[in-house]
Amino acid sequence: MTKDQIFEFFRRLAEDNPSPETELEYGNCYQLVVAVALSAQATDVGVNKATRALFREVETPQQMLELGEEGLREHIKTIGLFNSKAKNVILLSQLLVDEYDGDVPDTRDDLVRLPGVGRKTANVVLNCWFGQETFAVDTHILRVGNRTGLAKGKTPEQVEAKLEKRVPQPFRLGAHHWLILQGRYVCKARTPECWRCKVVDLCSYRKKVLEKPKGR
Repeated sequence: MTKDQIFEFFRRLAEDNPSPETELEYGNCYQLVVAVALSAQATDVGVNKATRALFREVETPQQMLELGEEGLREHIKTIGLFNSKAKNVILLSQLLVDEYDGDVPDTRDDLVRLPGVGRKTANVVLNCWFGQETFAVDTHILRVGNRTGLAKGKTPEQVEAKLEKRVPQPFRLGAHHWLILQGRYVCKARTPECWRCKVVDLCSYRKKVLEKPKGR
């Protein structure tokens, strides 16, 4: 894509959804960290179902420690990898209490020190809570970046680096939300719904599905 095409790409997505947000539900920064950590290899819908009752009971790292690992497992047992995730959430909560006075740090270097928090999770927290222009590359963004020609790369890190260079203002803050939503609901893994895509003419994907399959 050219610079003009990239600007138009995001202009259209922004026009369609001016205020994009994560679909994860949370009430404060700590709950956001927990929700994003739980969302690895799970759907936002599934995480939200599990955390609604949990977050009514737990708002702080100290309250999570008081709930304990076994109590947390009961809340999140419908989520994939819940045993290892419960262990990590308890460990990260302990670290927040011990070294950060229970507050969530606002730098990537500090965030990735937390057990179960990788670069993608850190980028989500920095973007959604602290308003930083980060690009949290998940499977959806990896797919959209490569299919469209917006940001090609074999790894999330490569795609993130391309997005960092190529996404213009005023779209940088919302870019990863638009791309995730595009991948989740339009540029789907099995059959991209190109017939209803608002940026189809800007996309370099060669196997576009321009007609809606019968029965869908």
